[in-house]
Amino acid sequence: MTSAVVAVSPDASLVEAAQVMRAQDIGGVLVAEGRRLIGVLTDRDITLRAVAEGADPLTVSARAVCTRHPVVVGPDDALADAVRLMREHSVRRLPVVEDGCPVGIVSFGDLADALS
Repeated sequence: MTSAVVAVSPDASLVEAAQVMRAQDIGGVLVAEGRRLIGVLTDRDITLRAVAEGADPLTVSARAVCTRHPVVVGPDDALADAVRLMREHSVRRLPVVEDGCPVGIVSFGDLADALS
């Protein structure tokens, strides 16, 4: 798990979210309102759900494009559970949530490191 949670507000523009991703060298951010997880926004979401549709990334919000109500795991969940959820839901990132608050994210890269 990557414990450094990188999040943007639901009202952040897609340009702002992309700039955060570039600065952090990551492919996705959590979308959070205060301490409450709203969704997950990836570079692919921005590309396919906004830019490819001709939407203006300066005016479209993260809330409008993110995957709402994402599949999540808890910090004490087994690695096998994370792998199963990623397969079942065809996702590459799982937010790690404790008491409704995002505390990290598990990615395919994290899984590869853990299994090697």
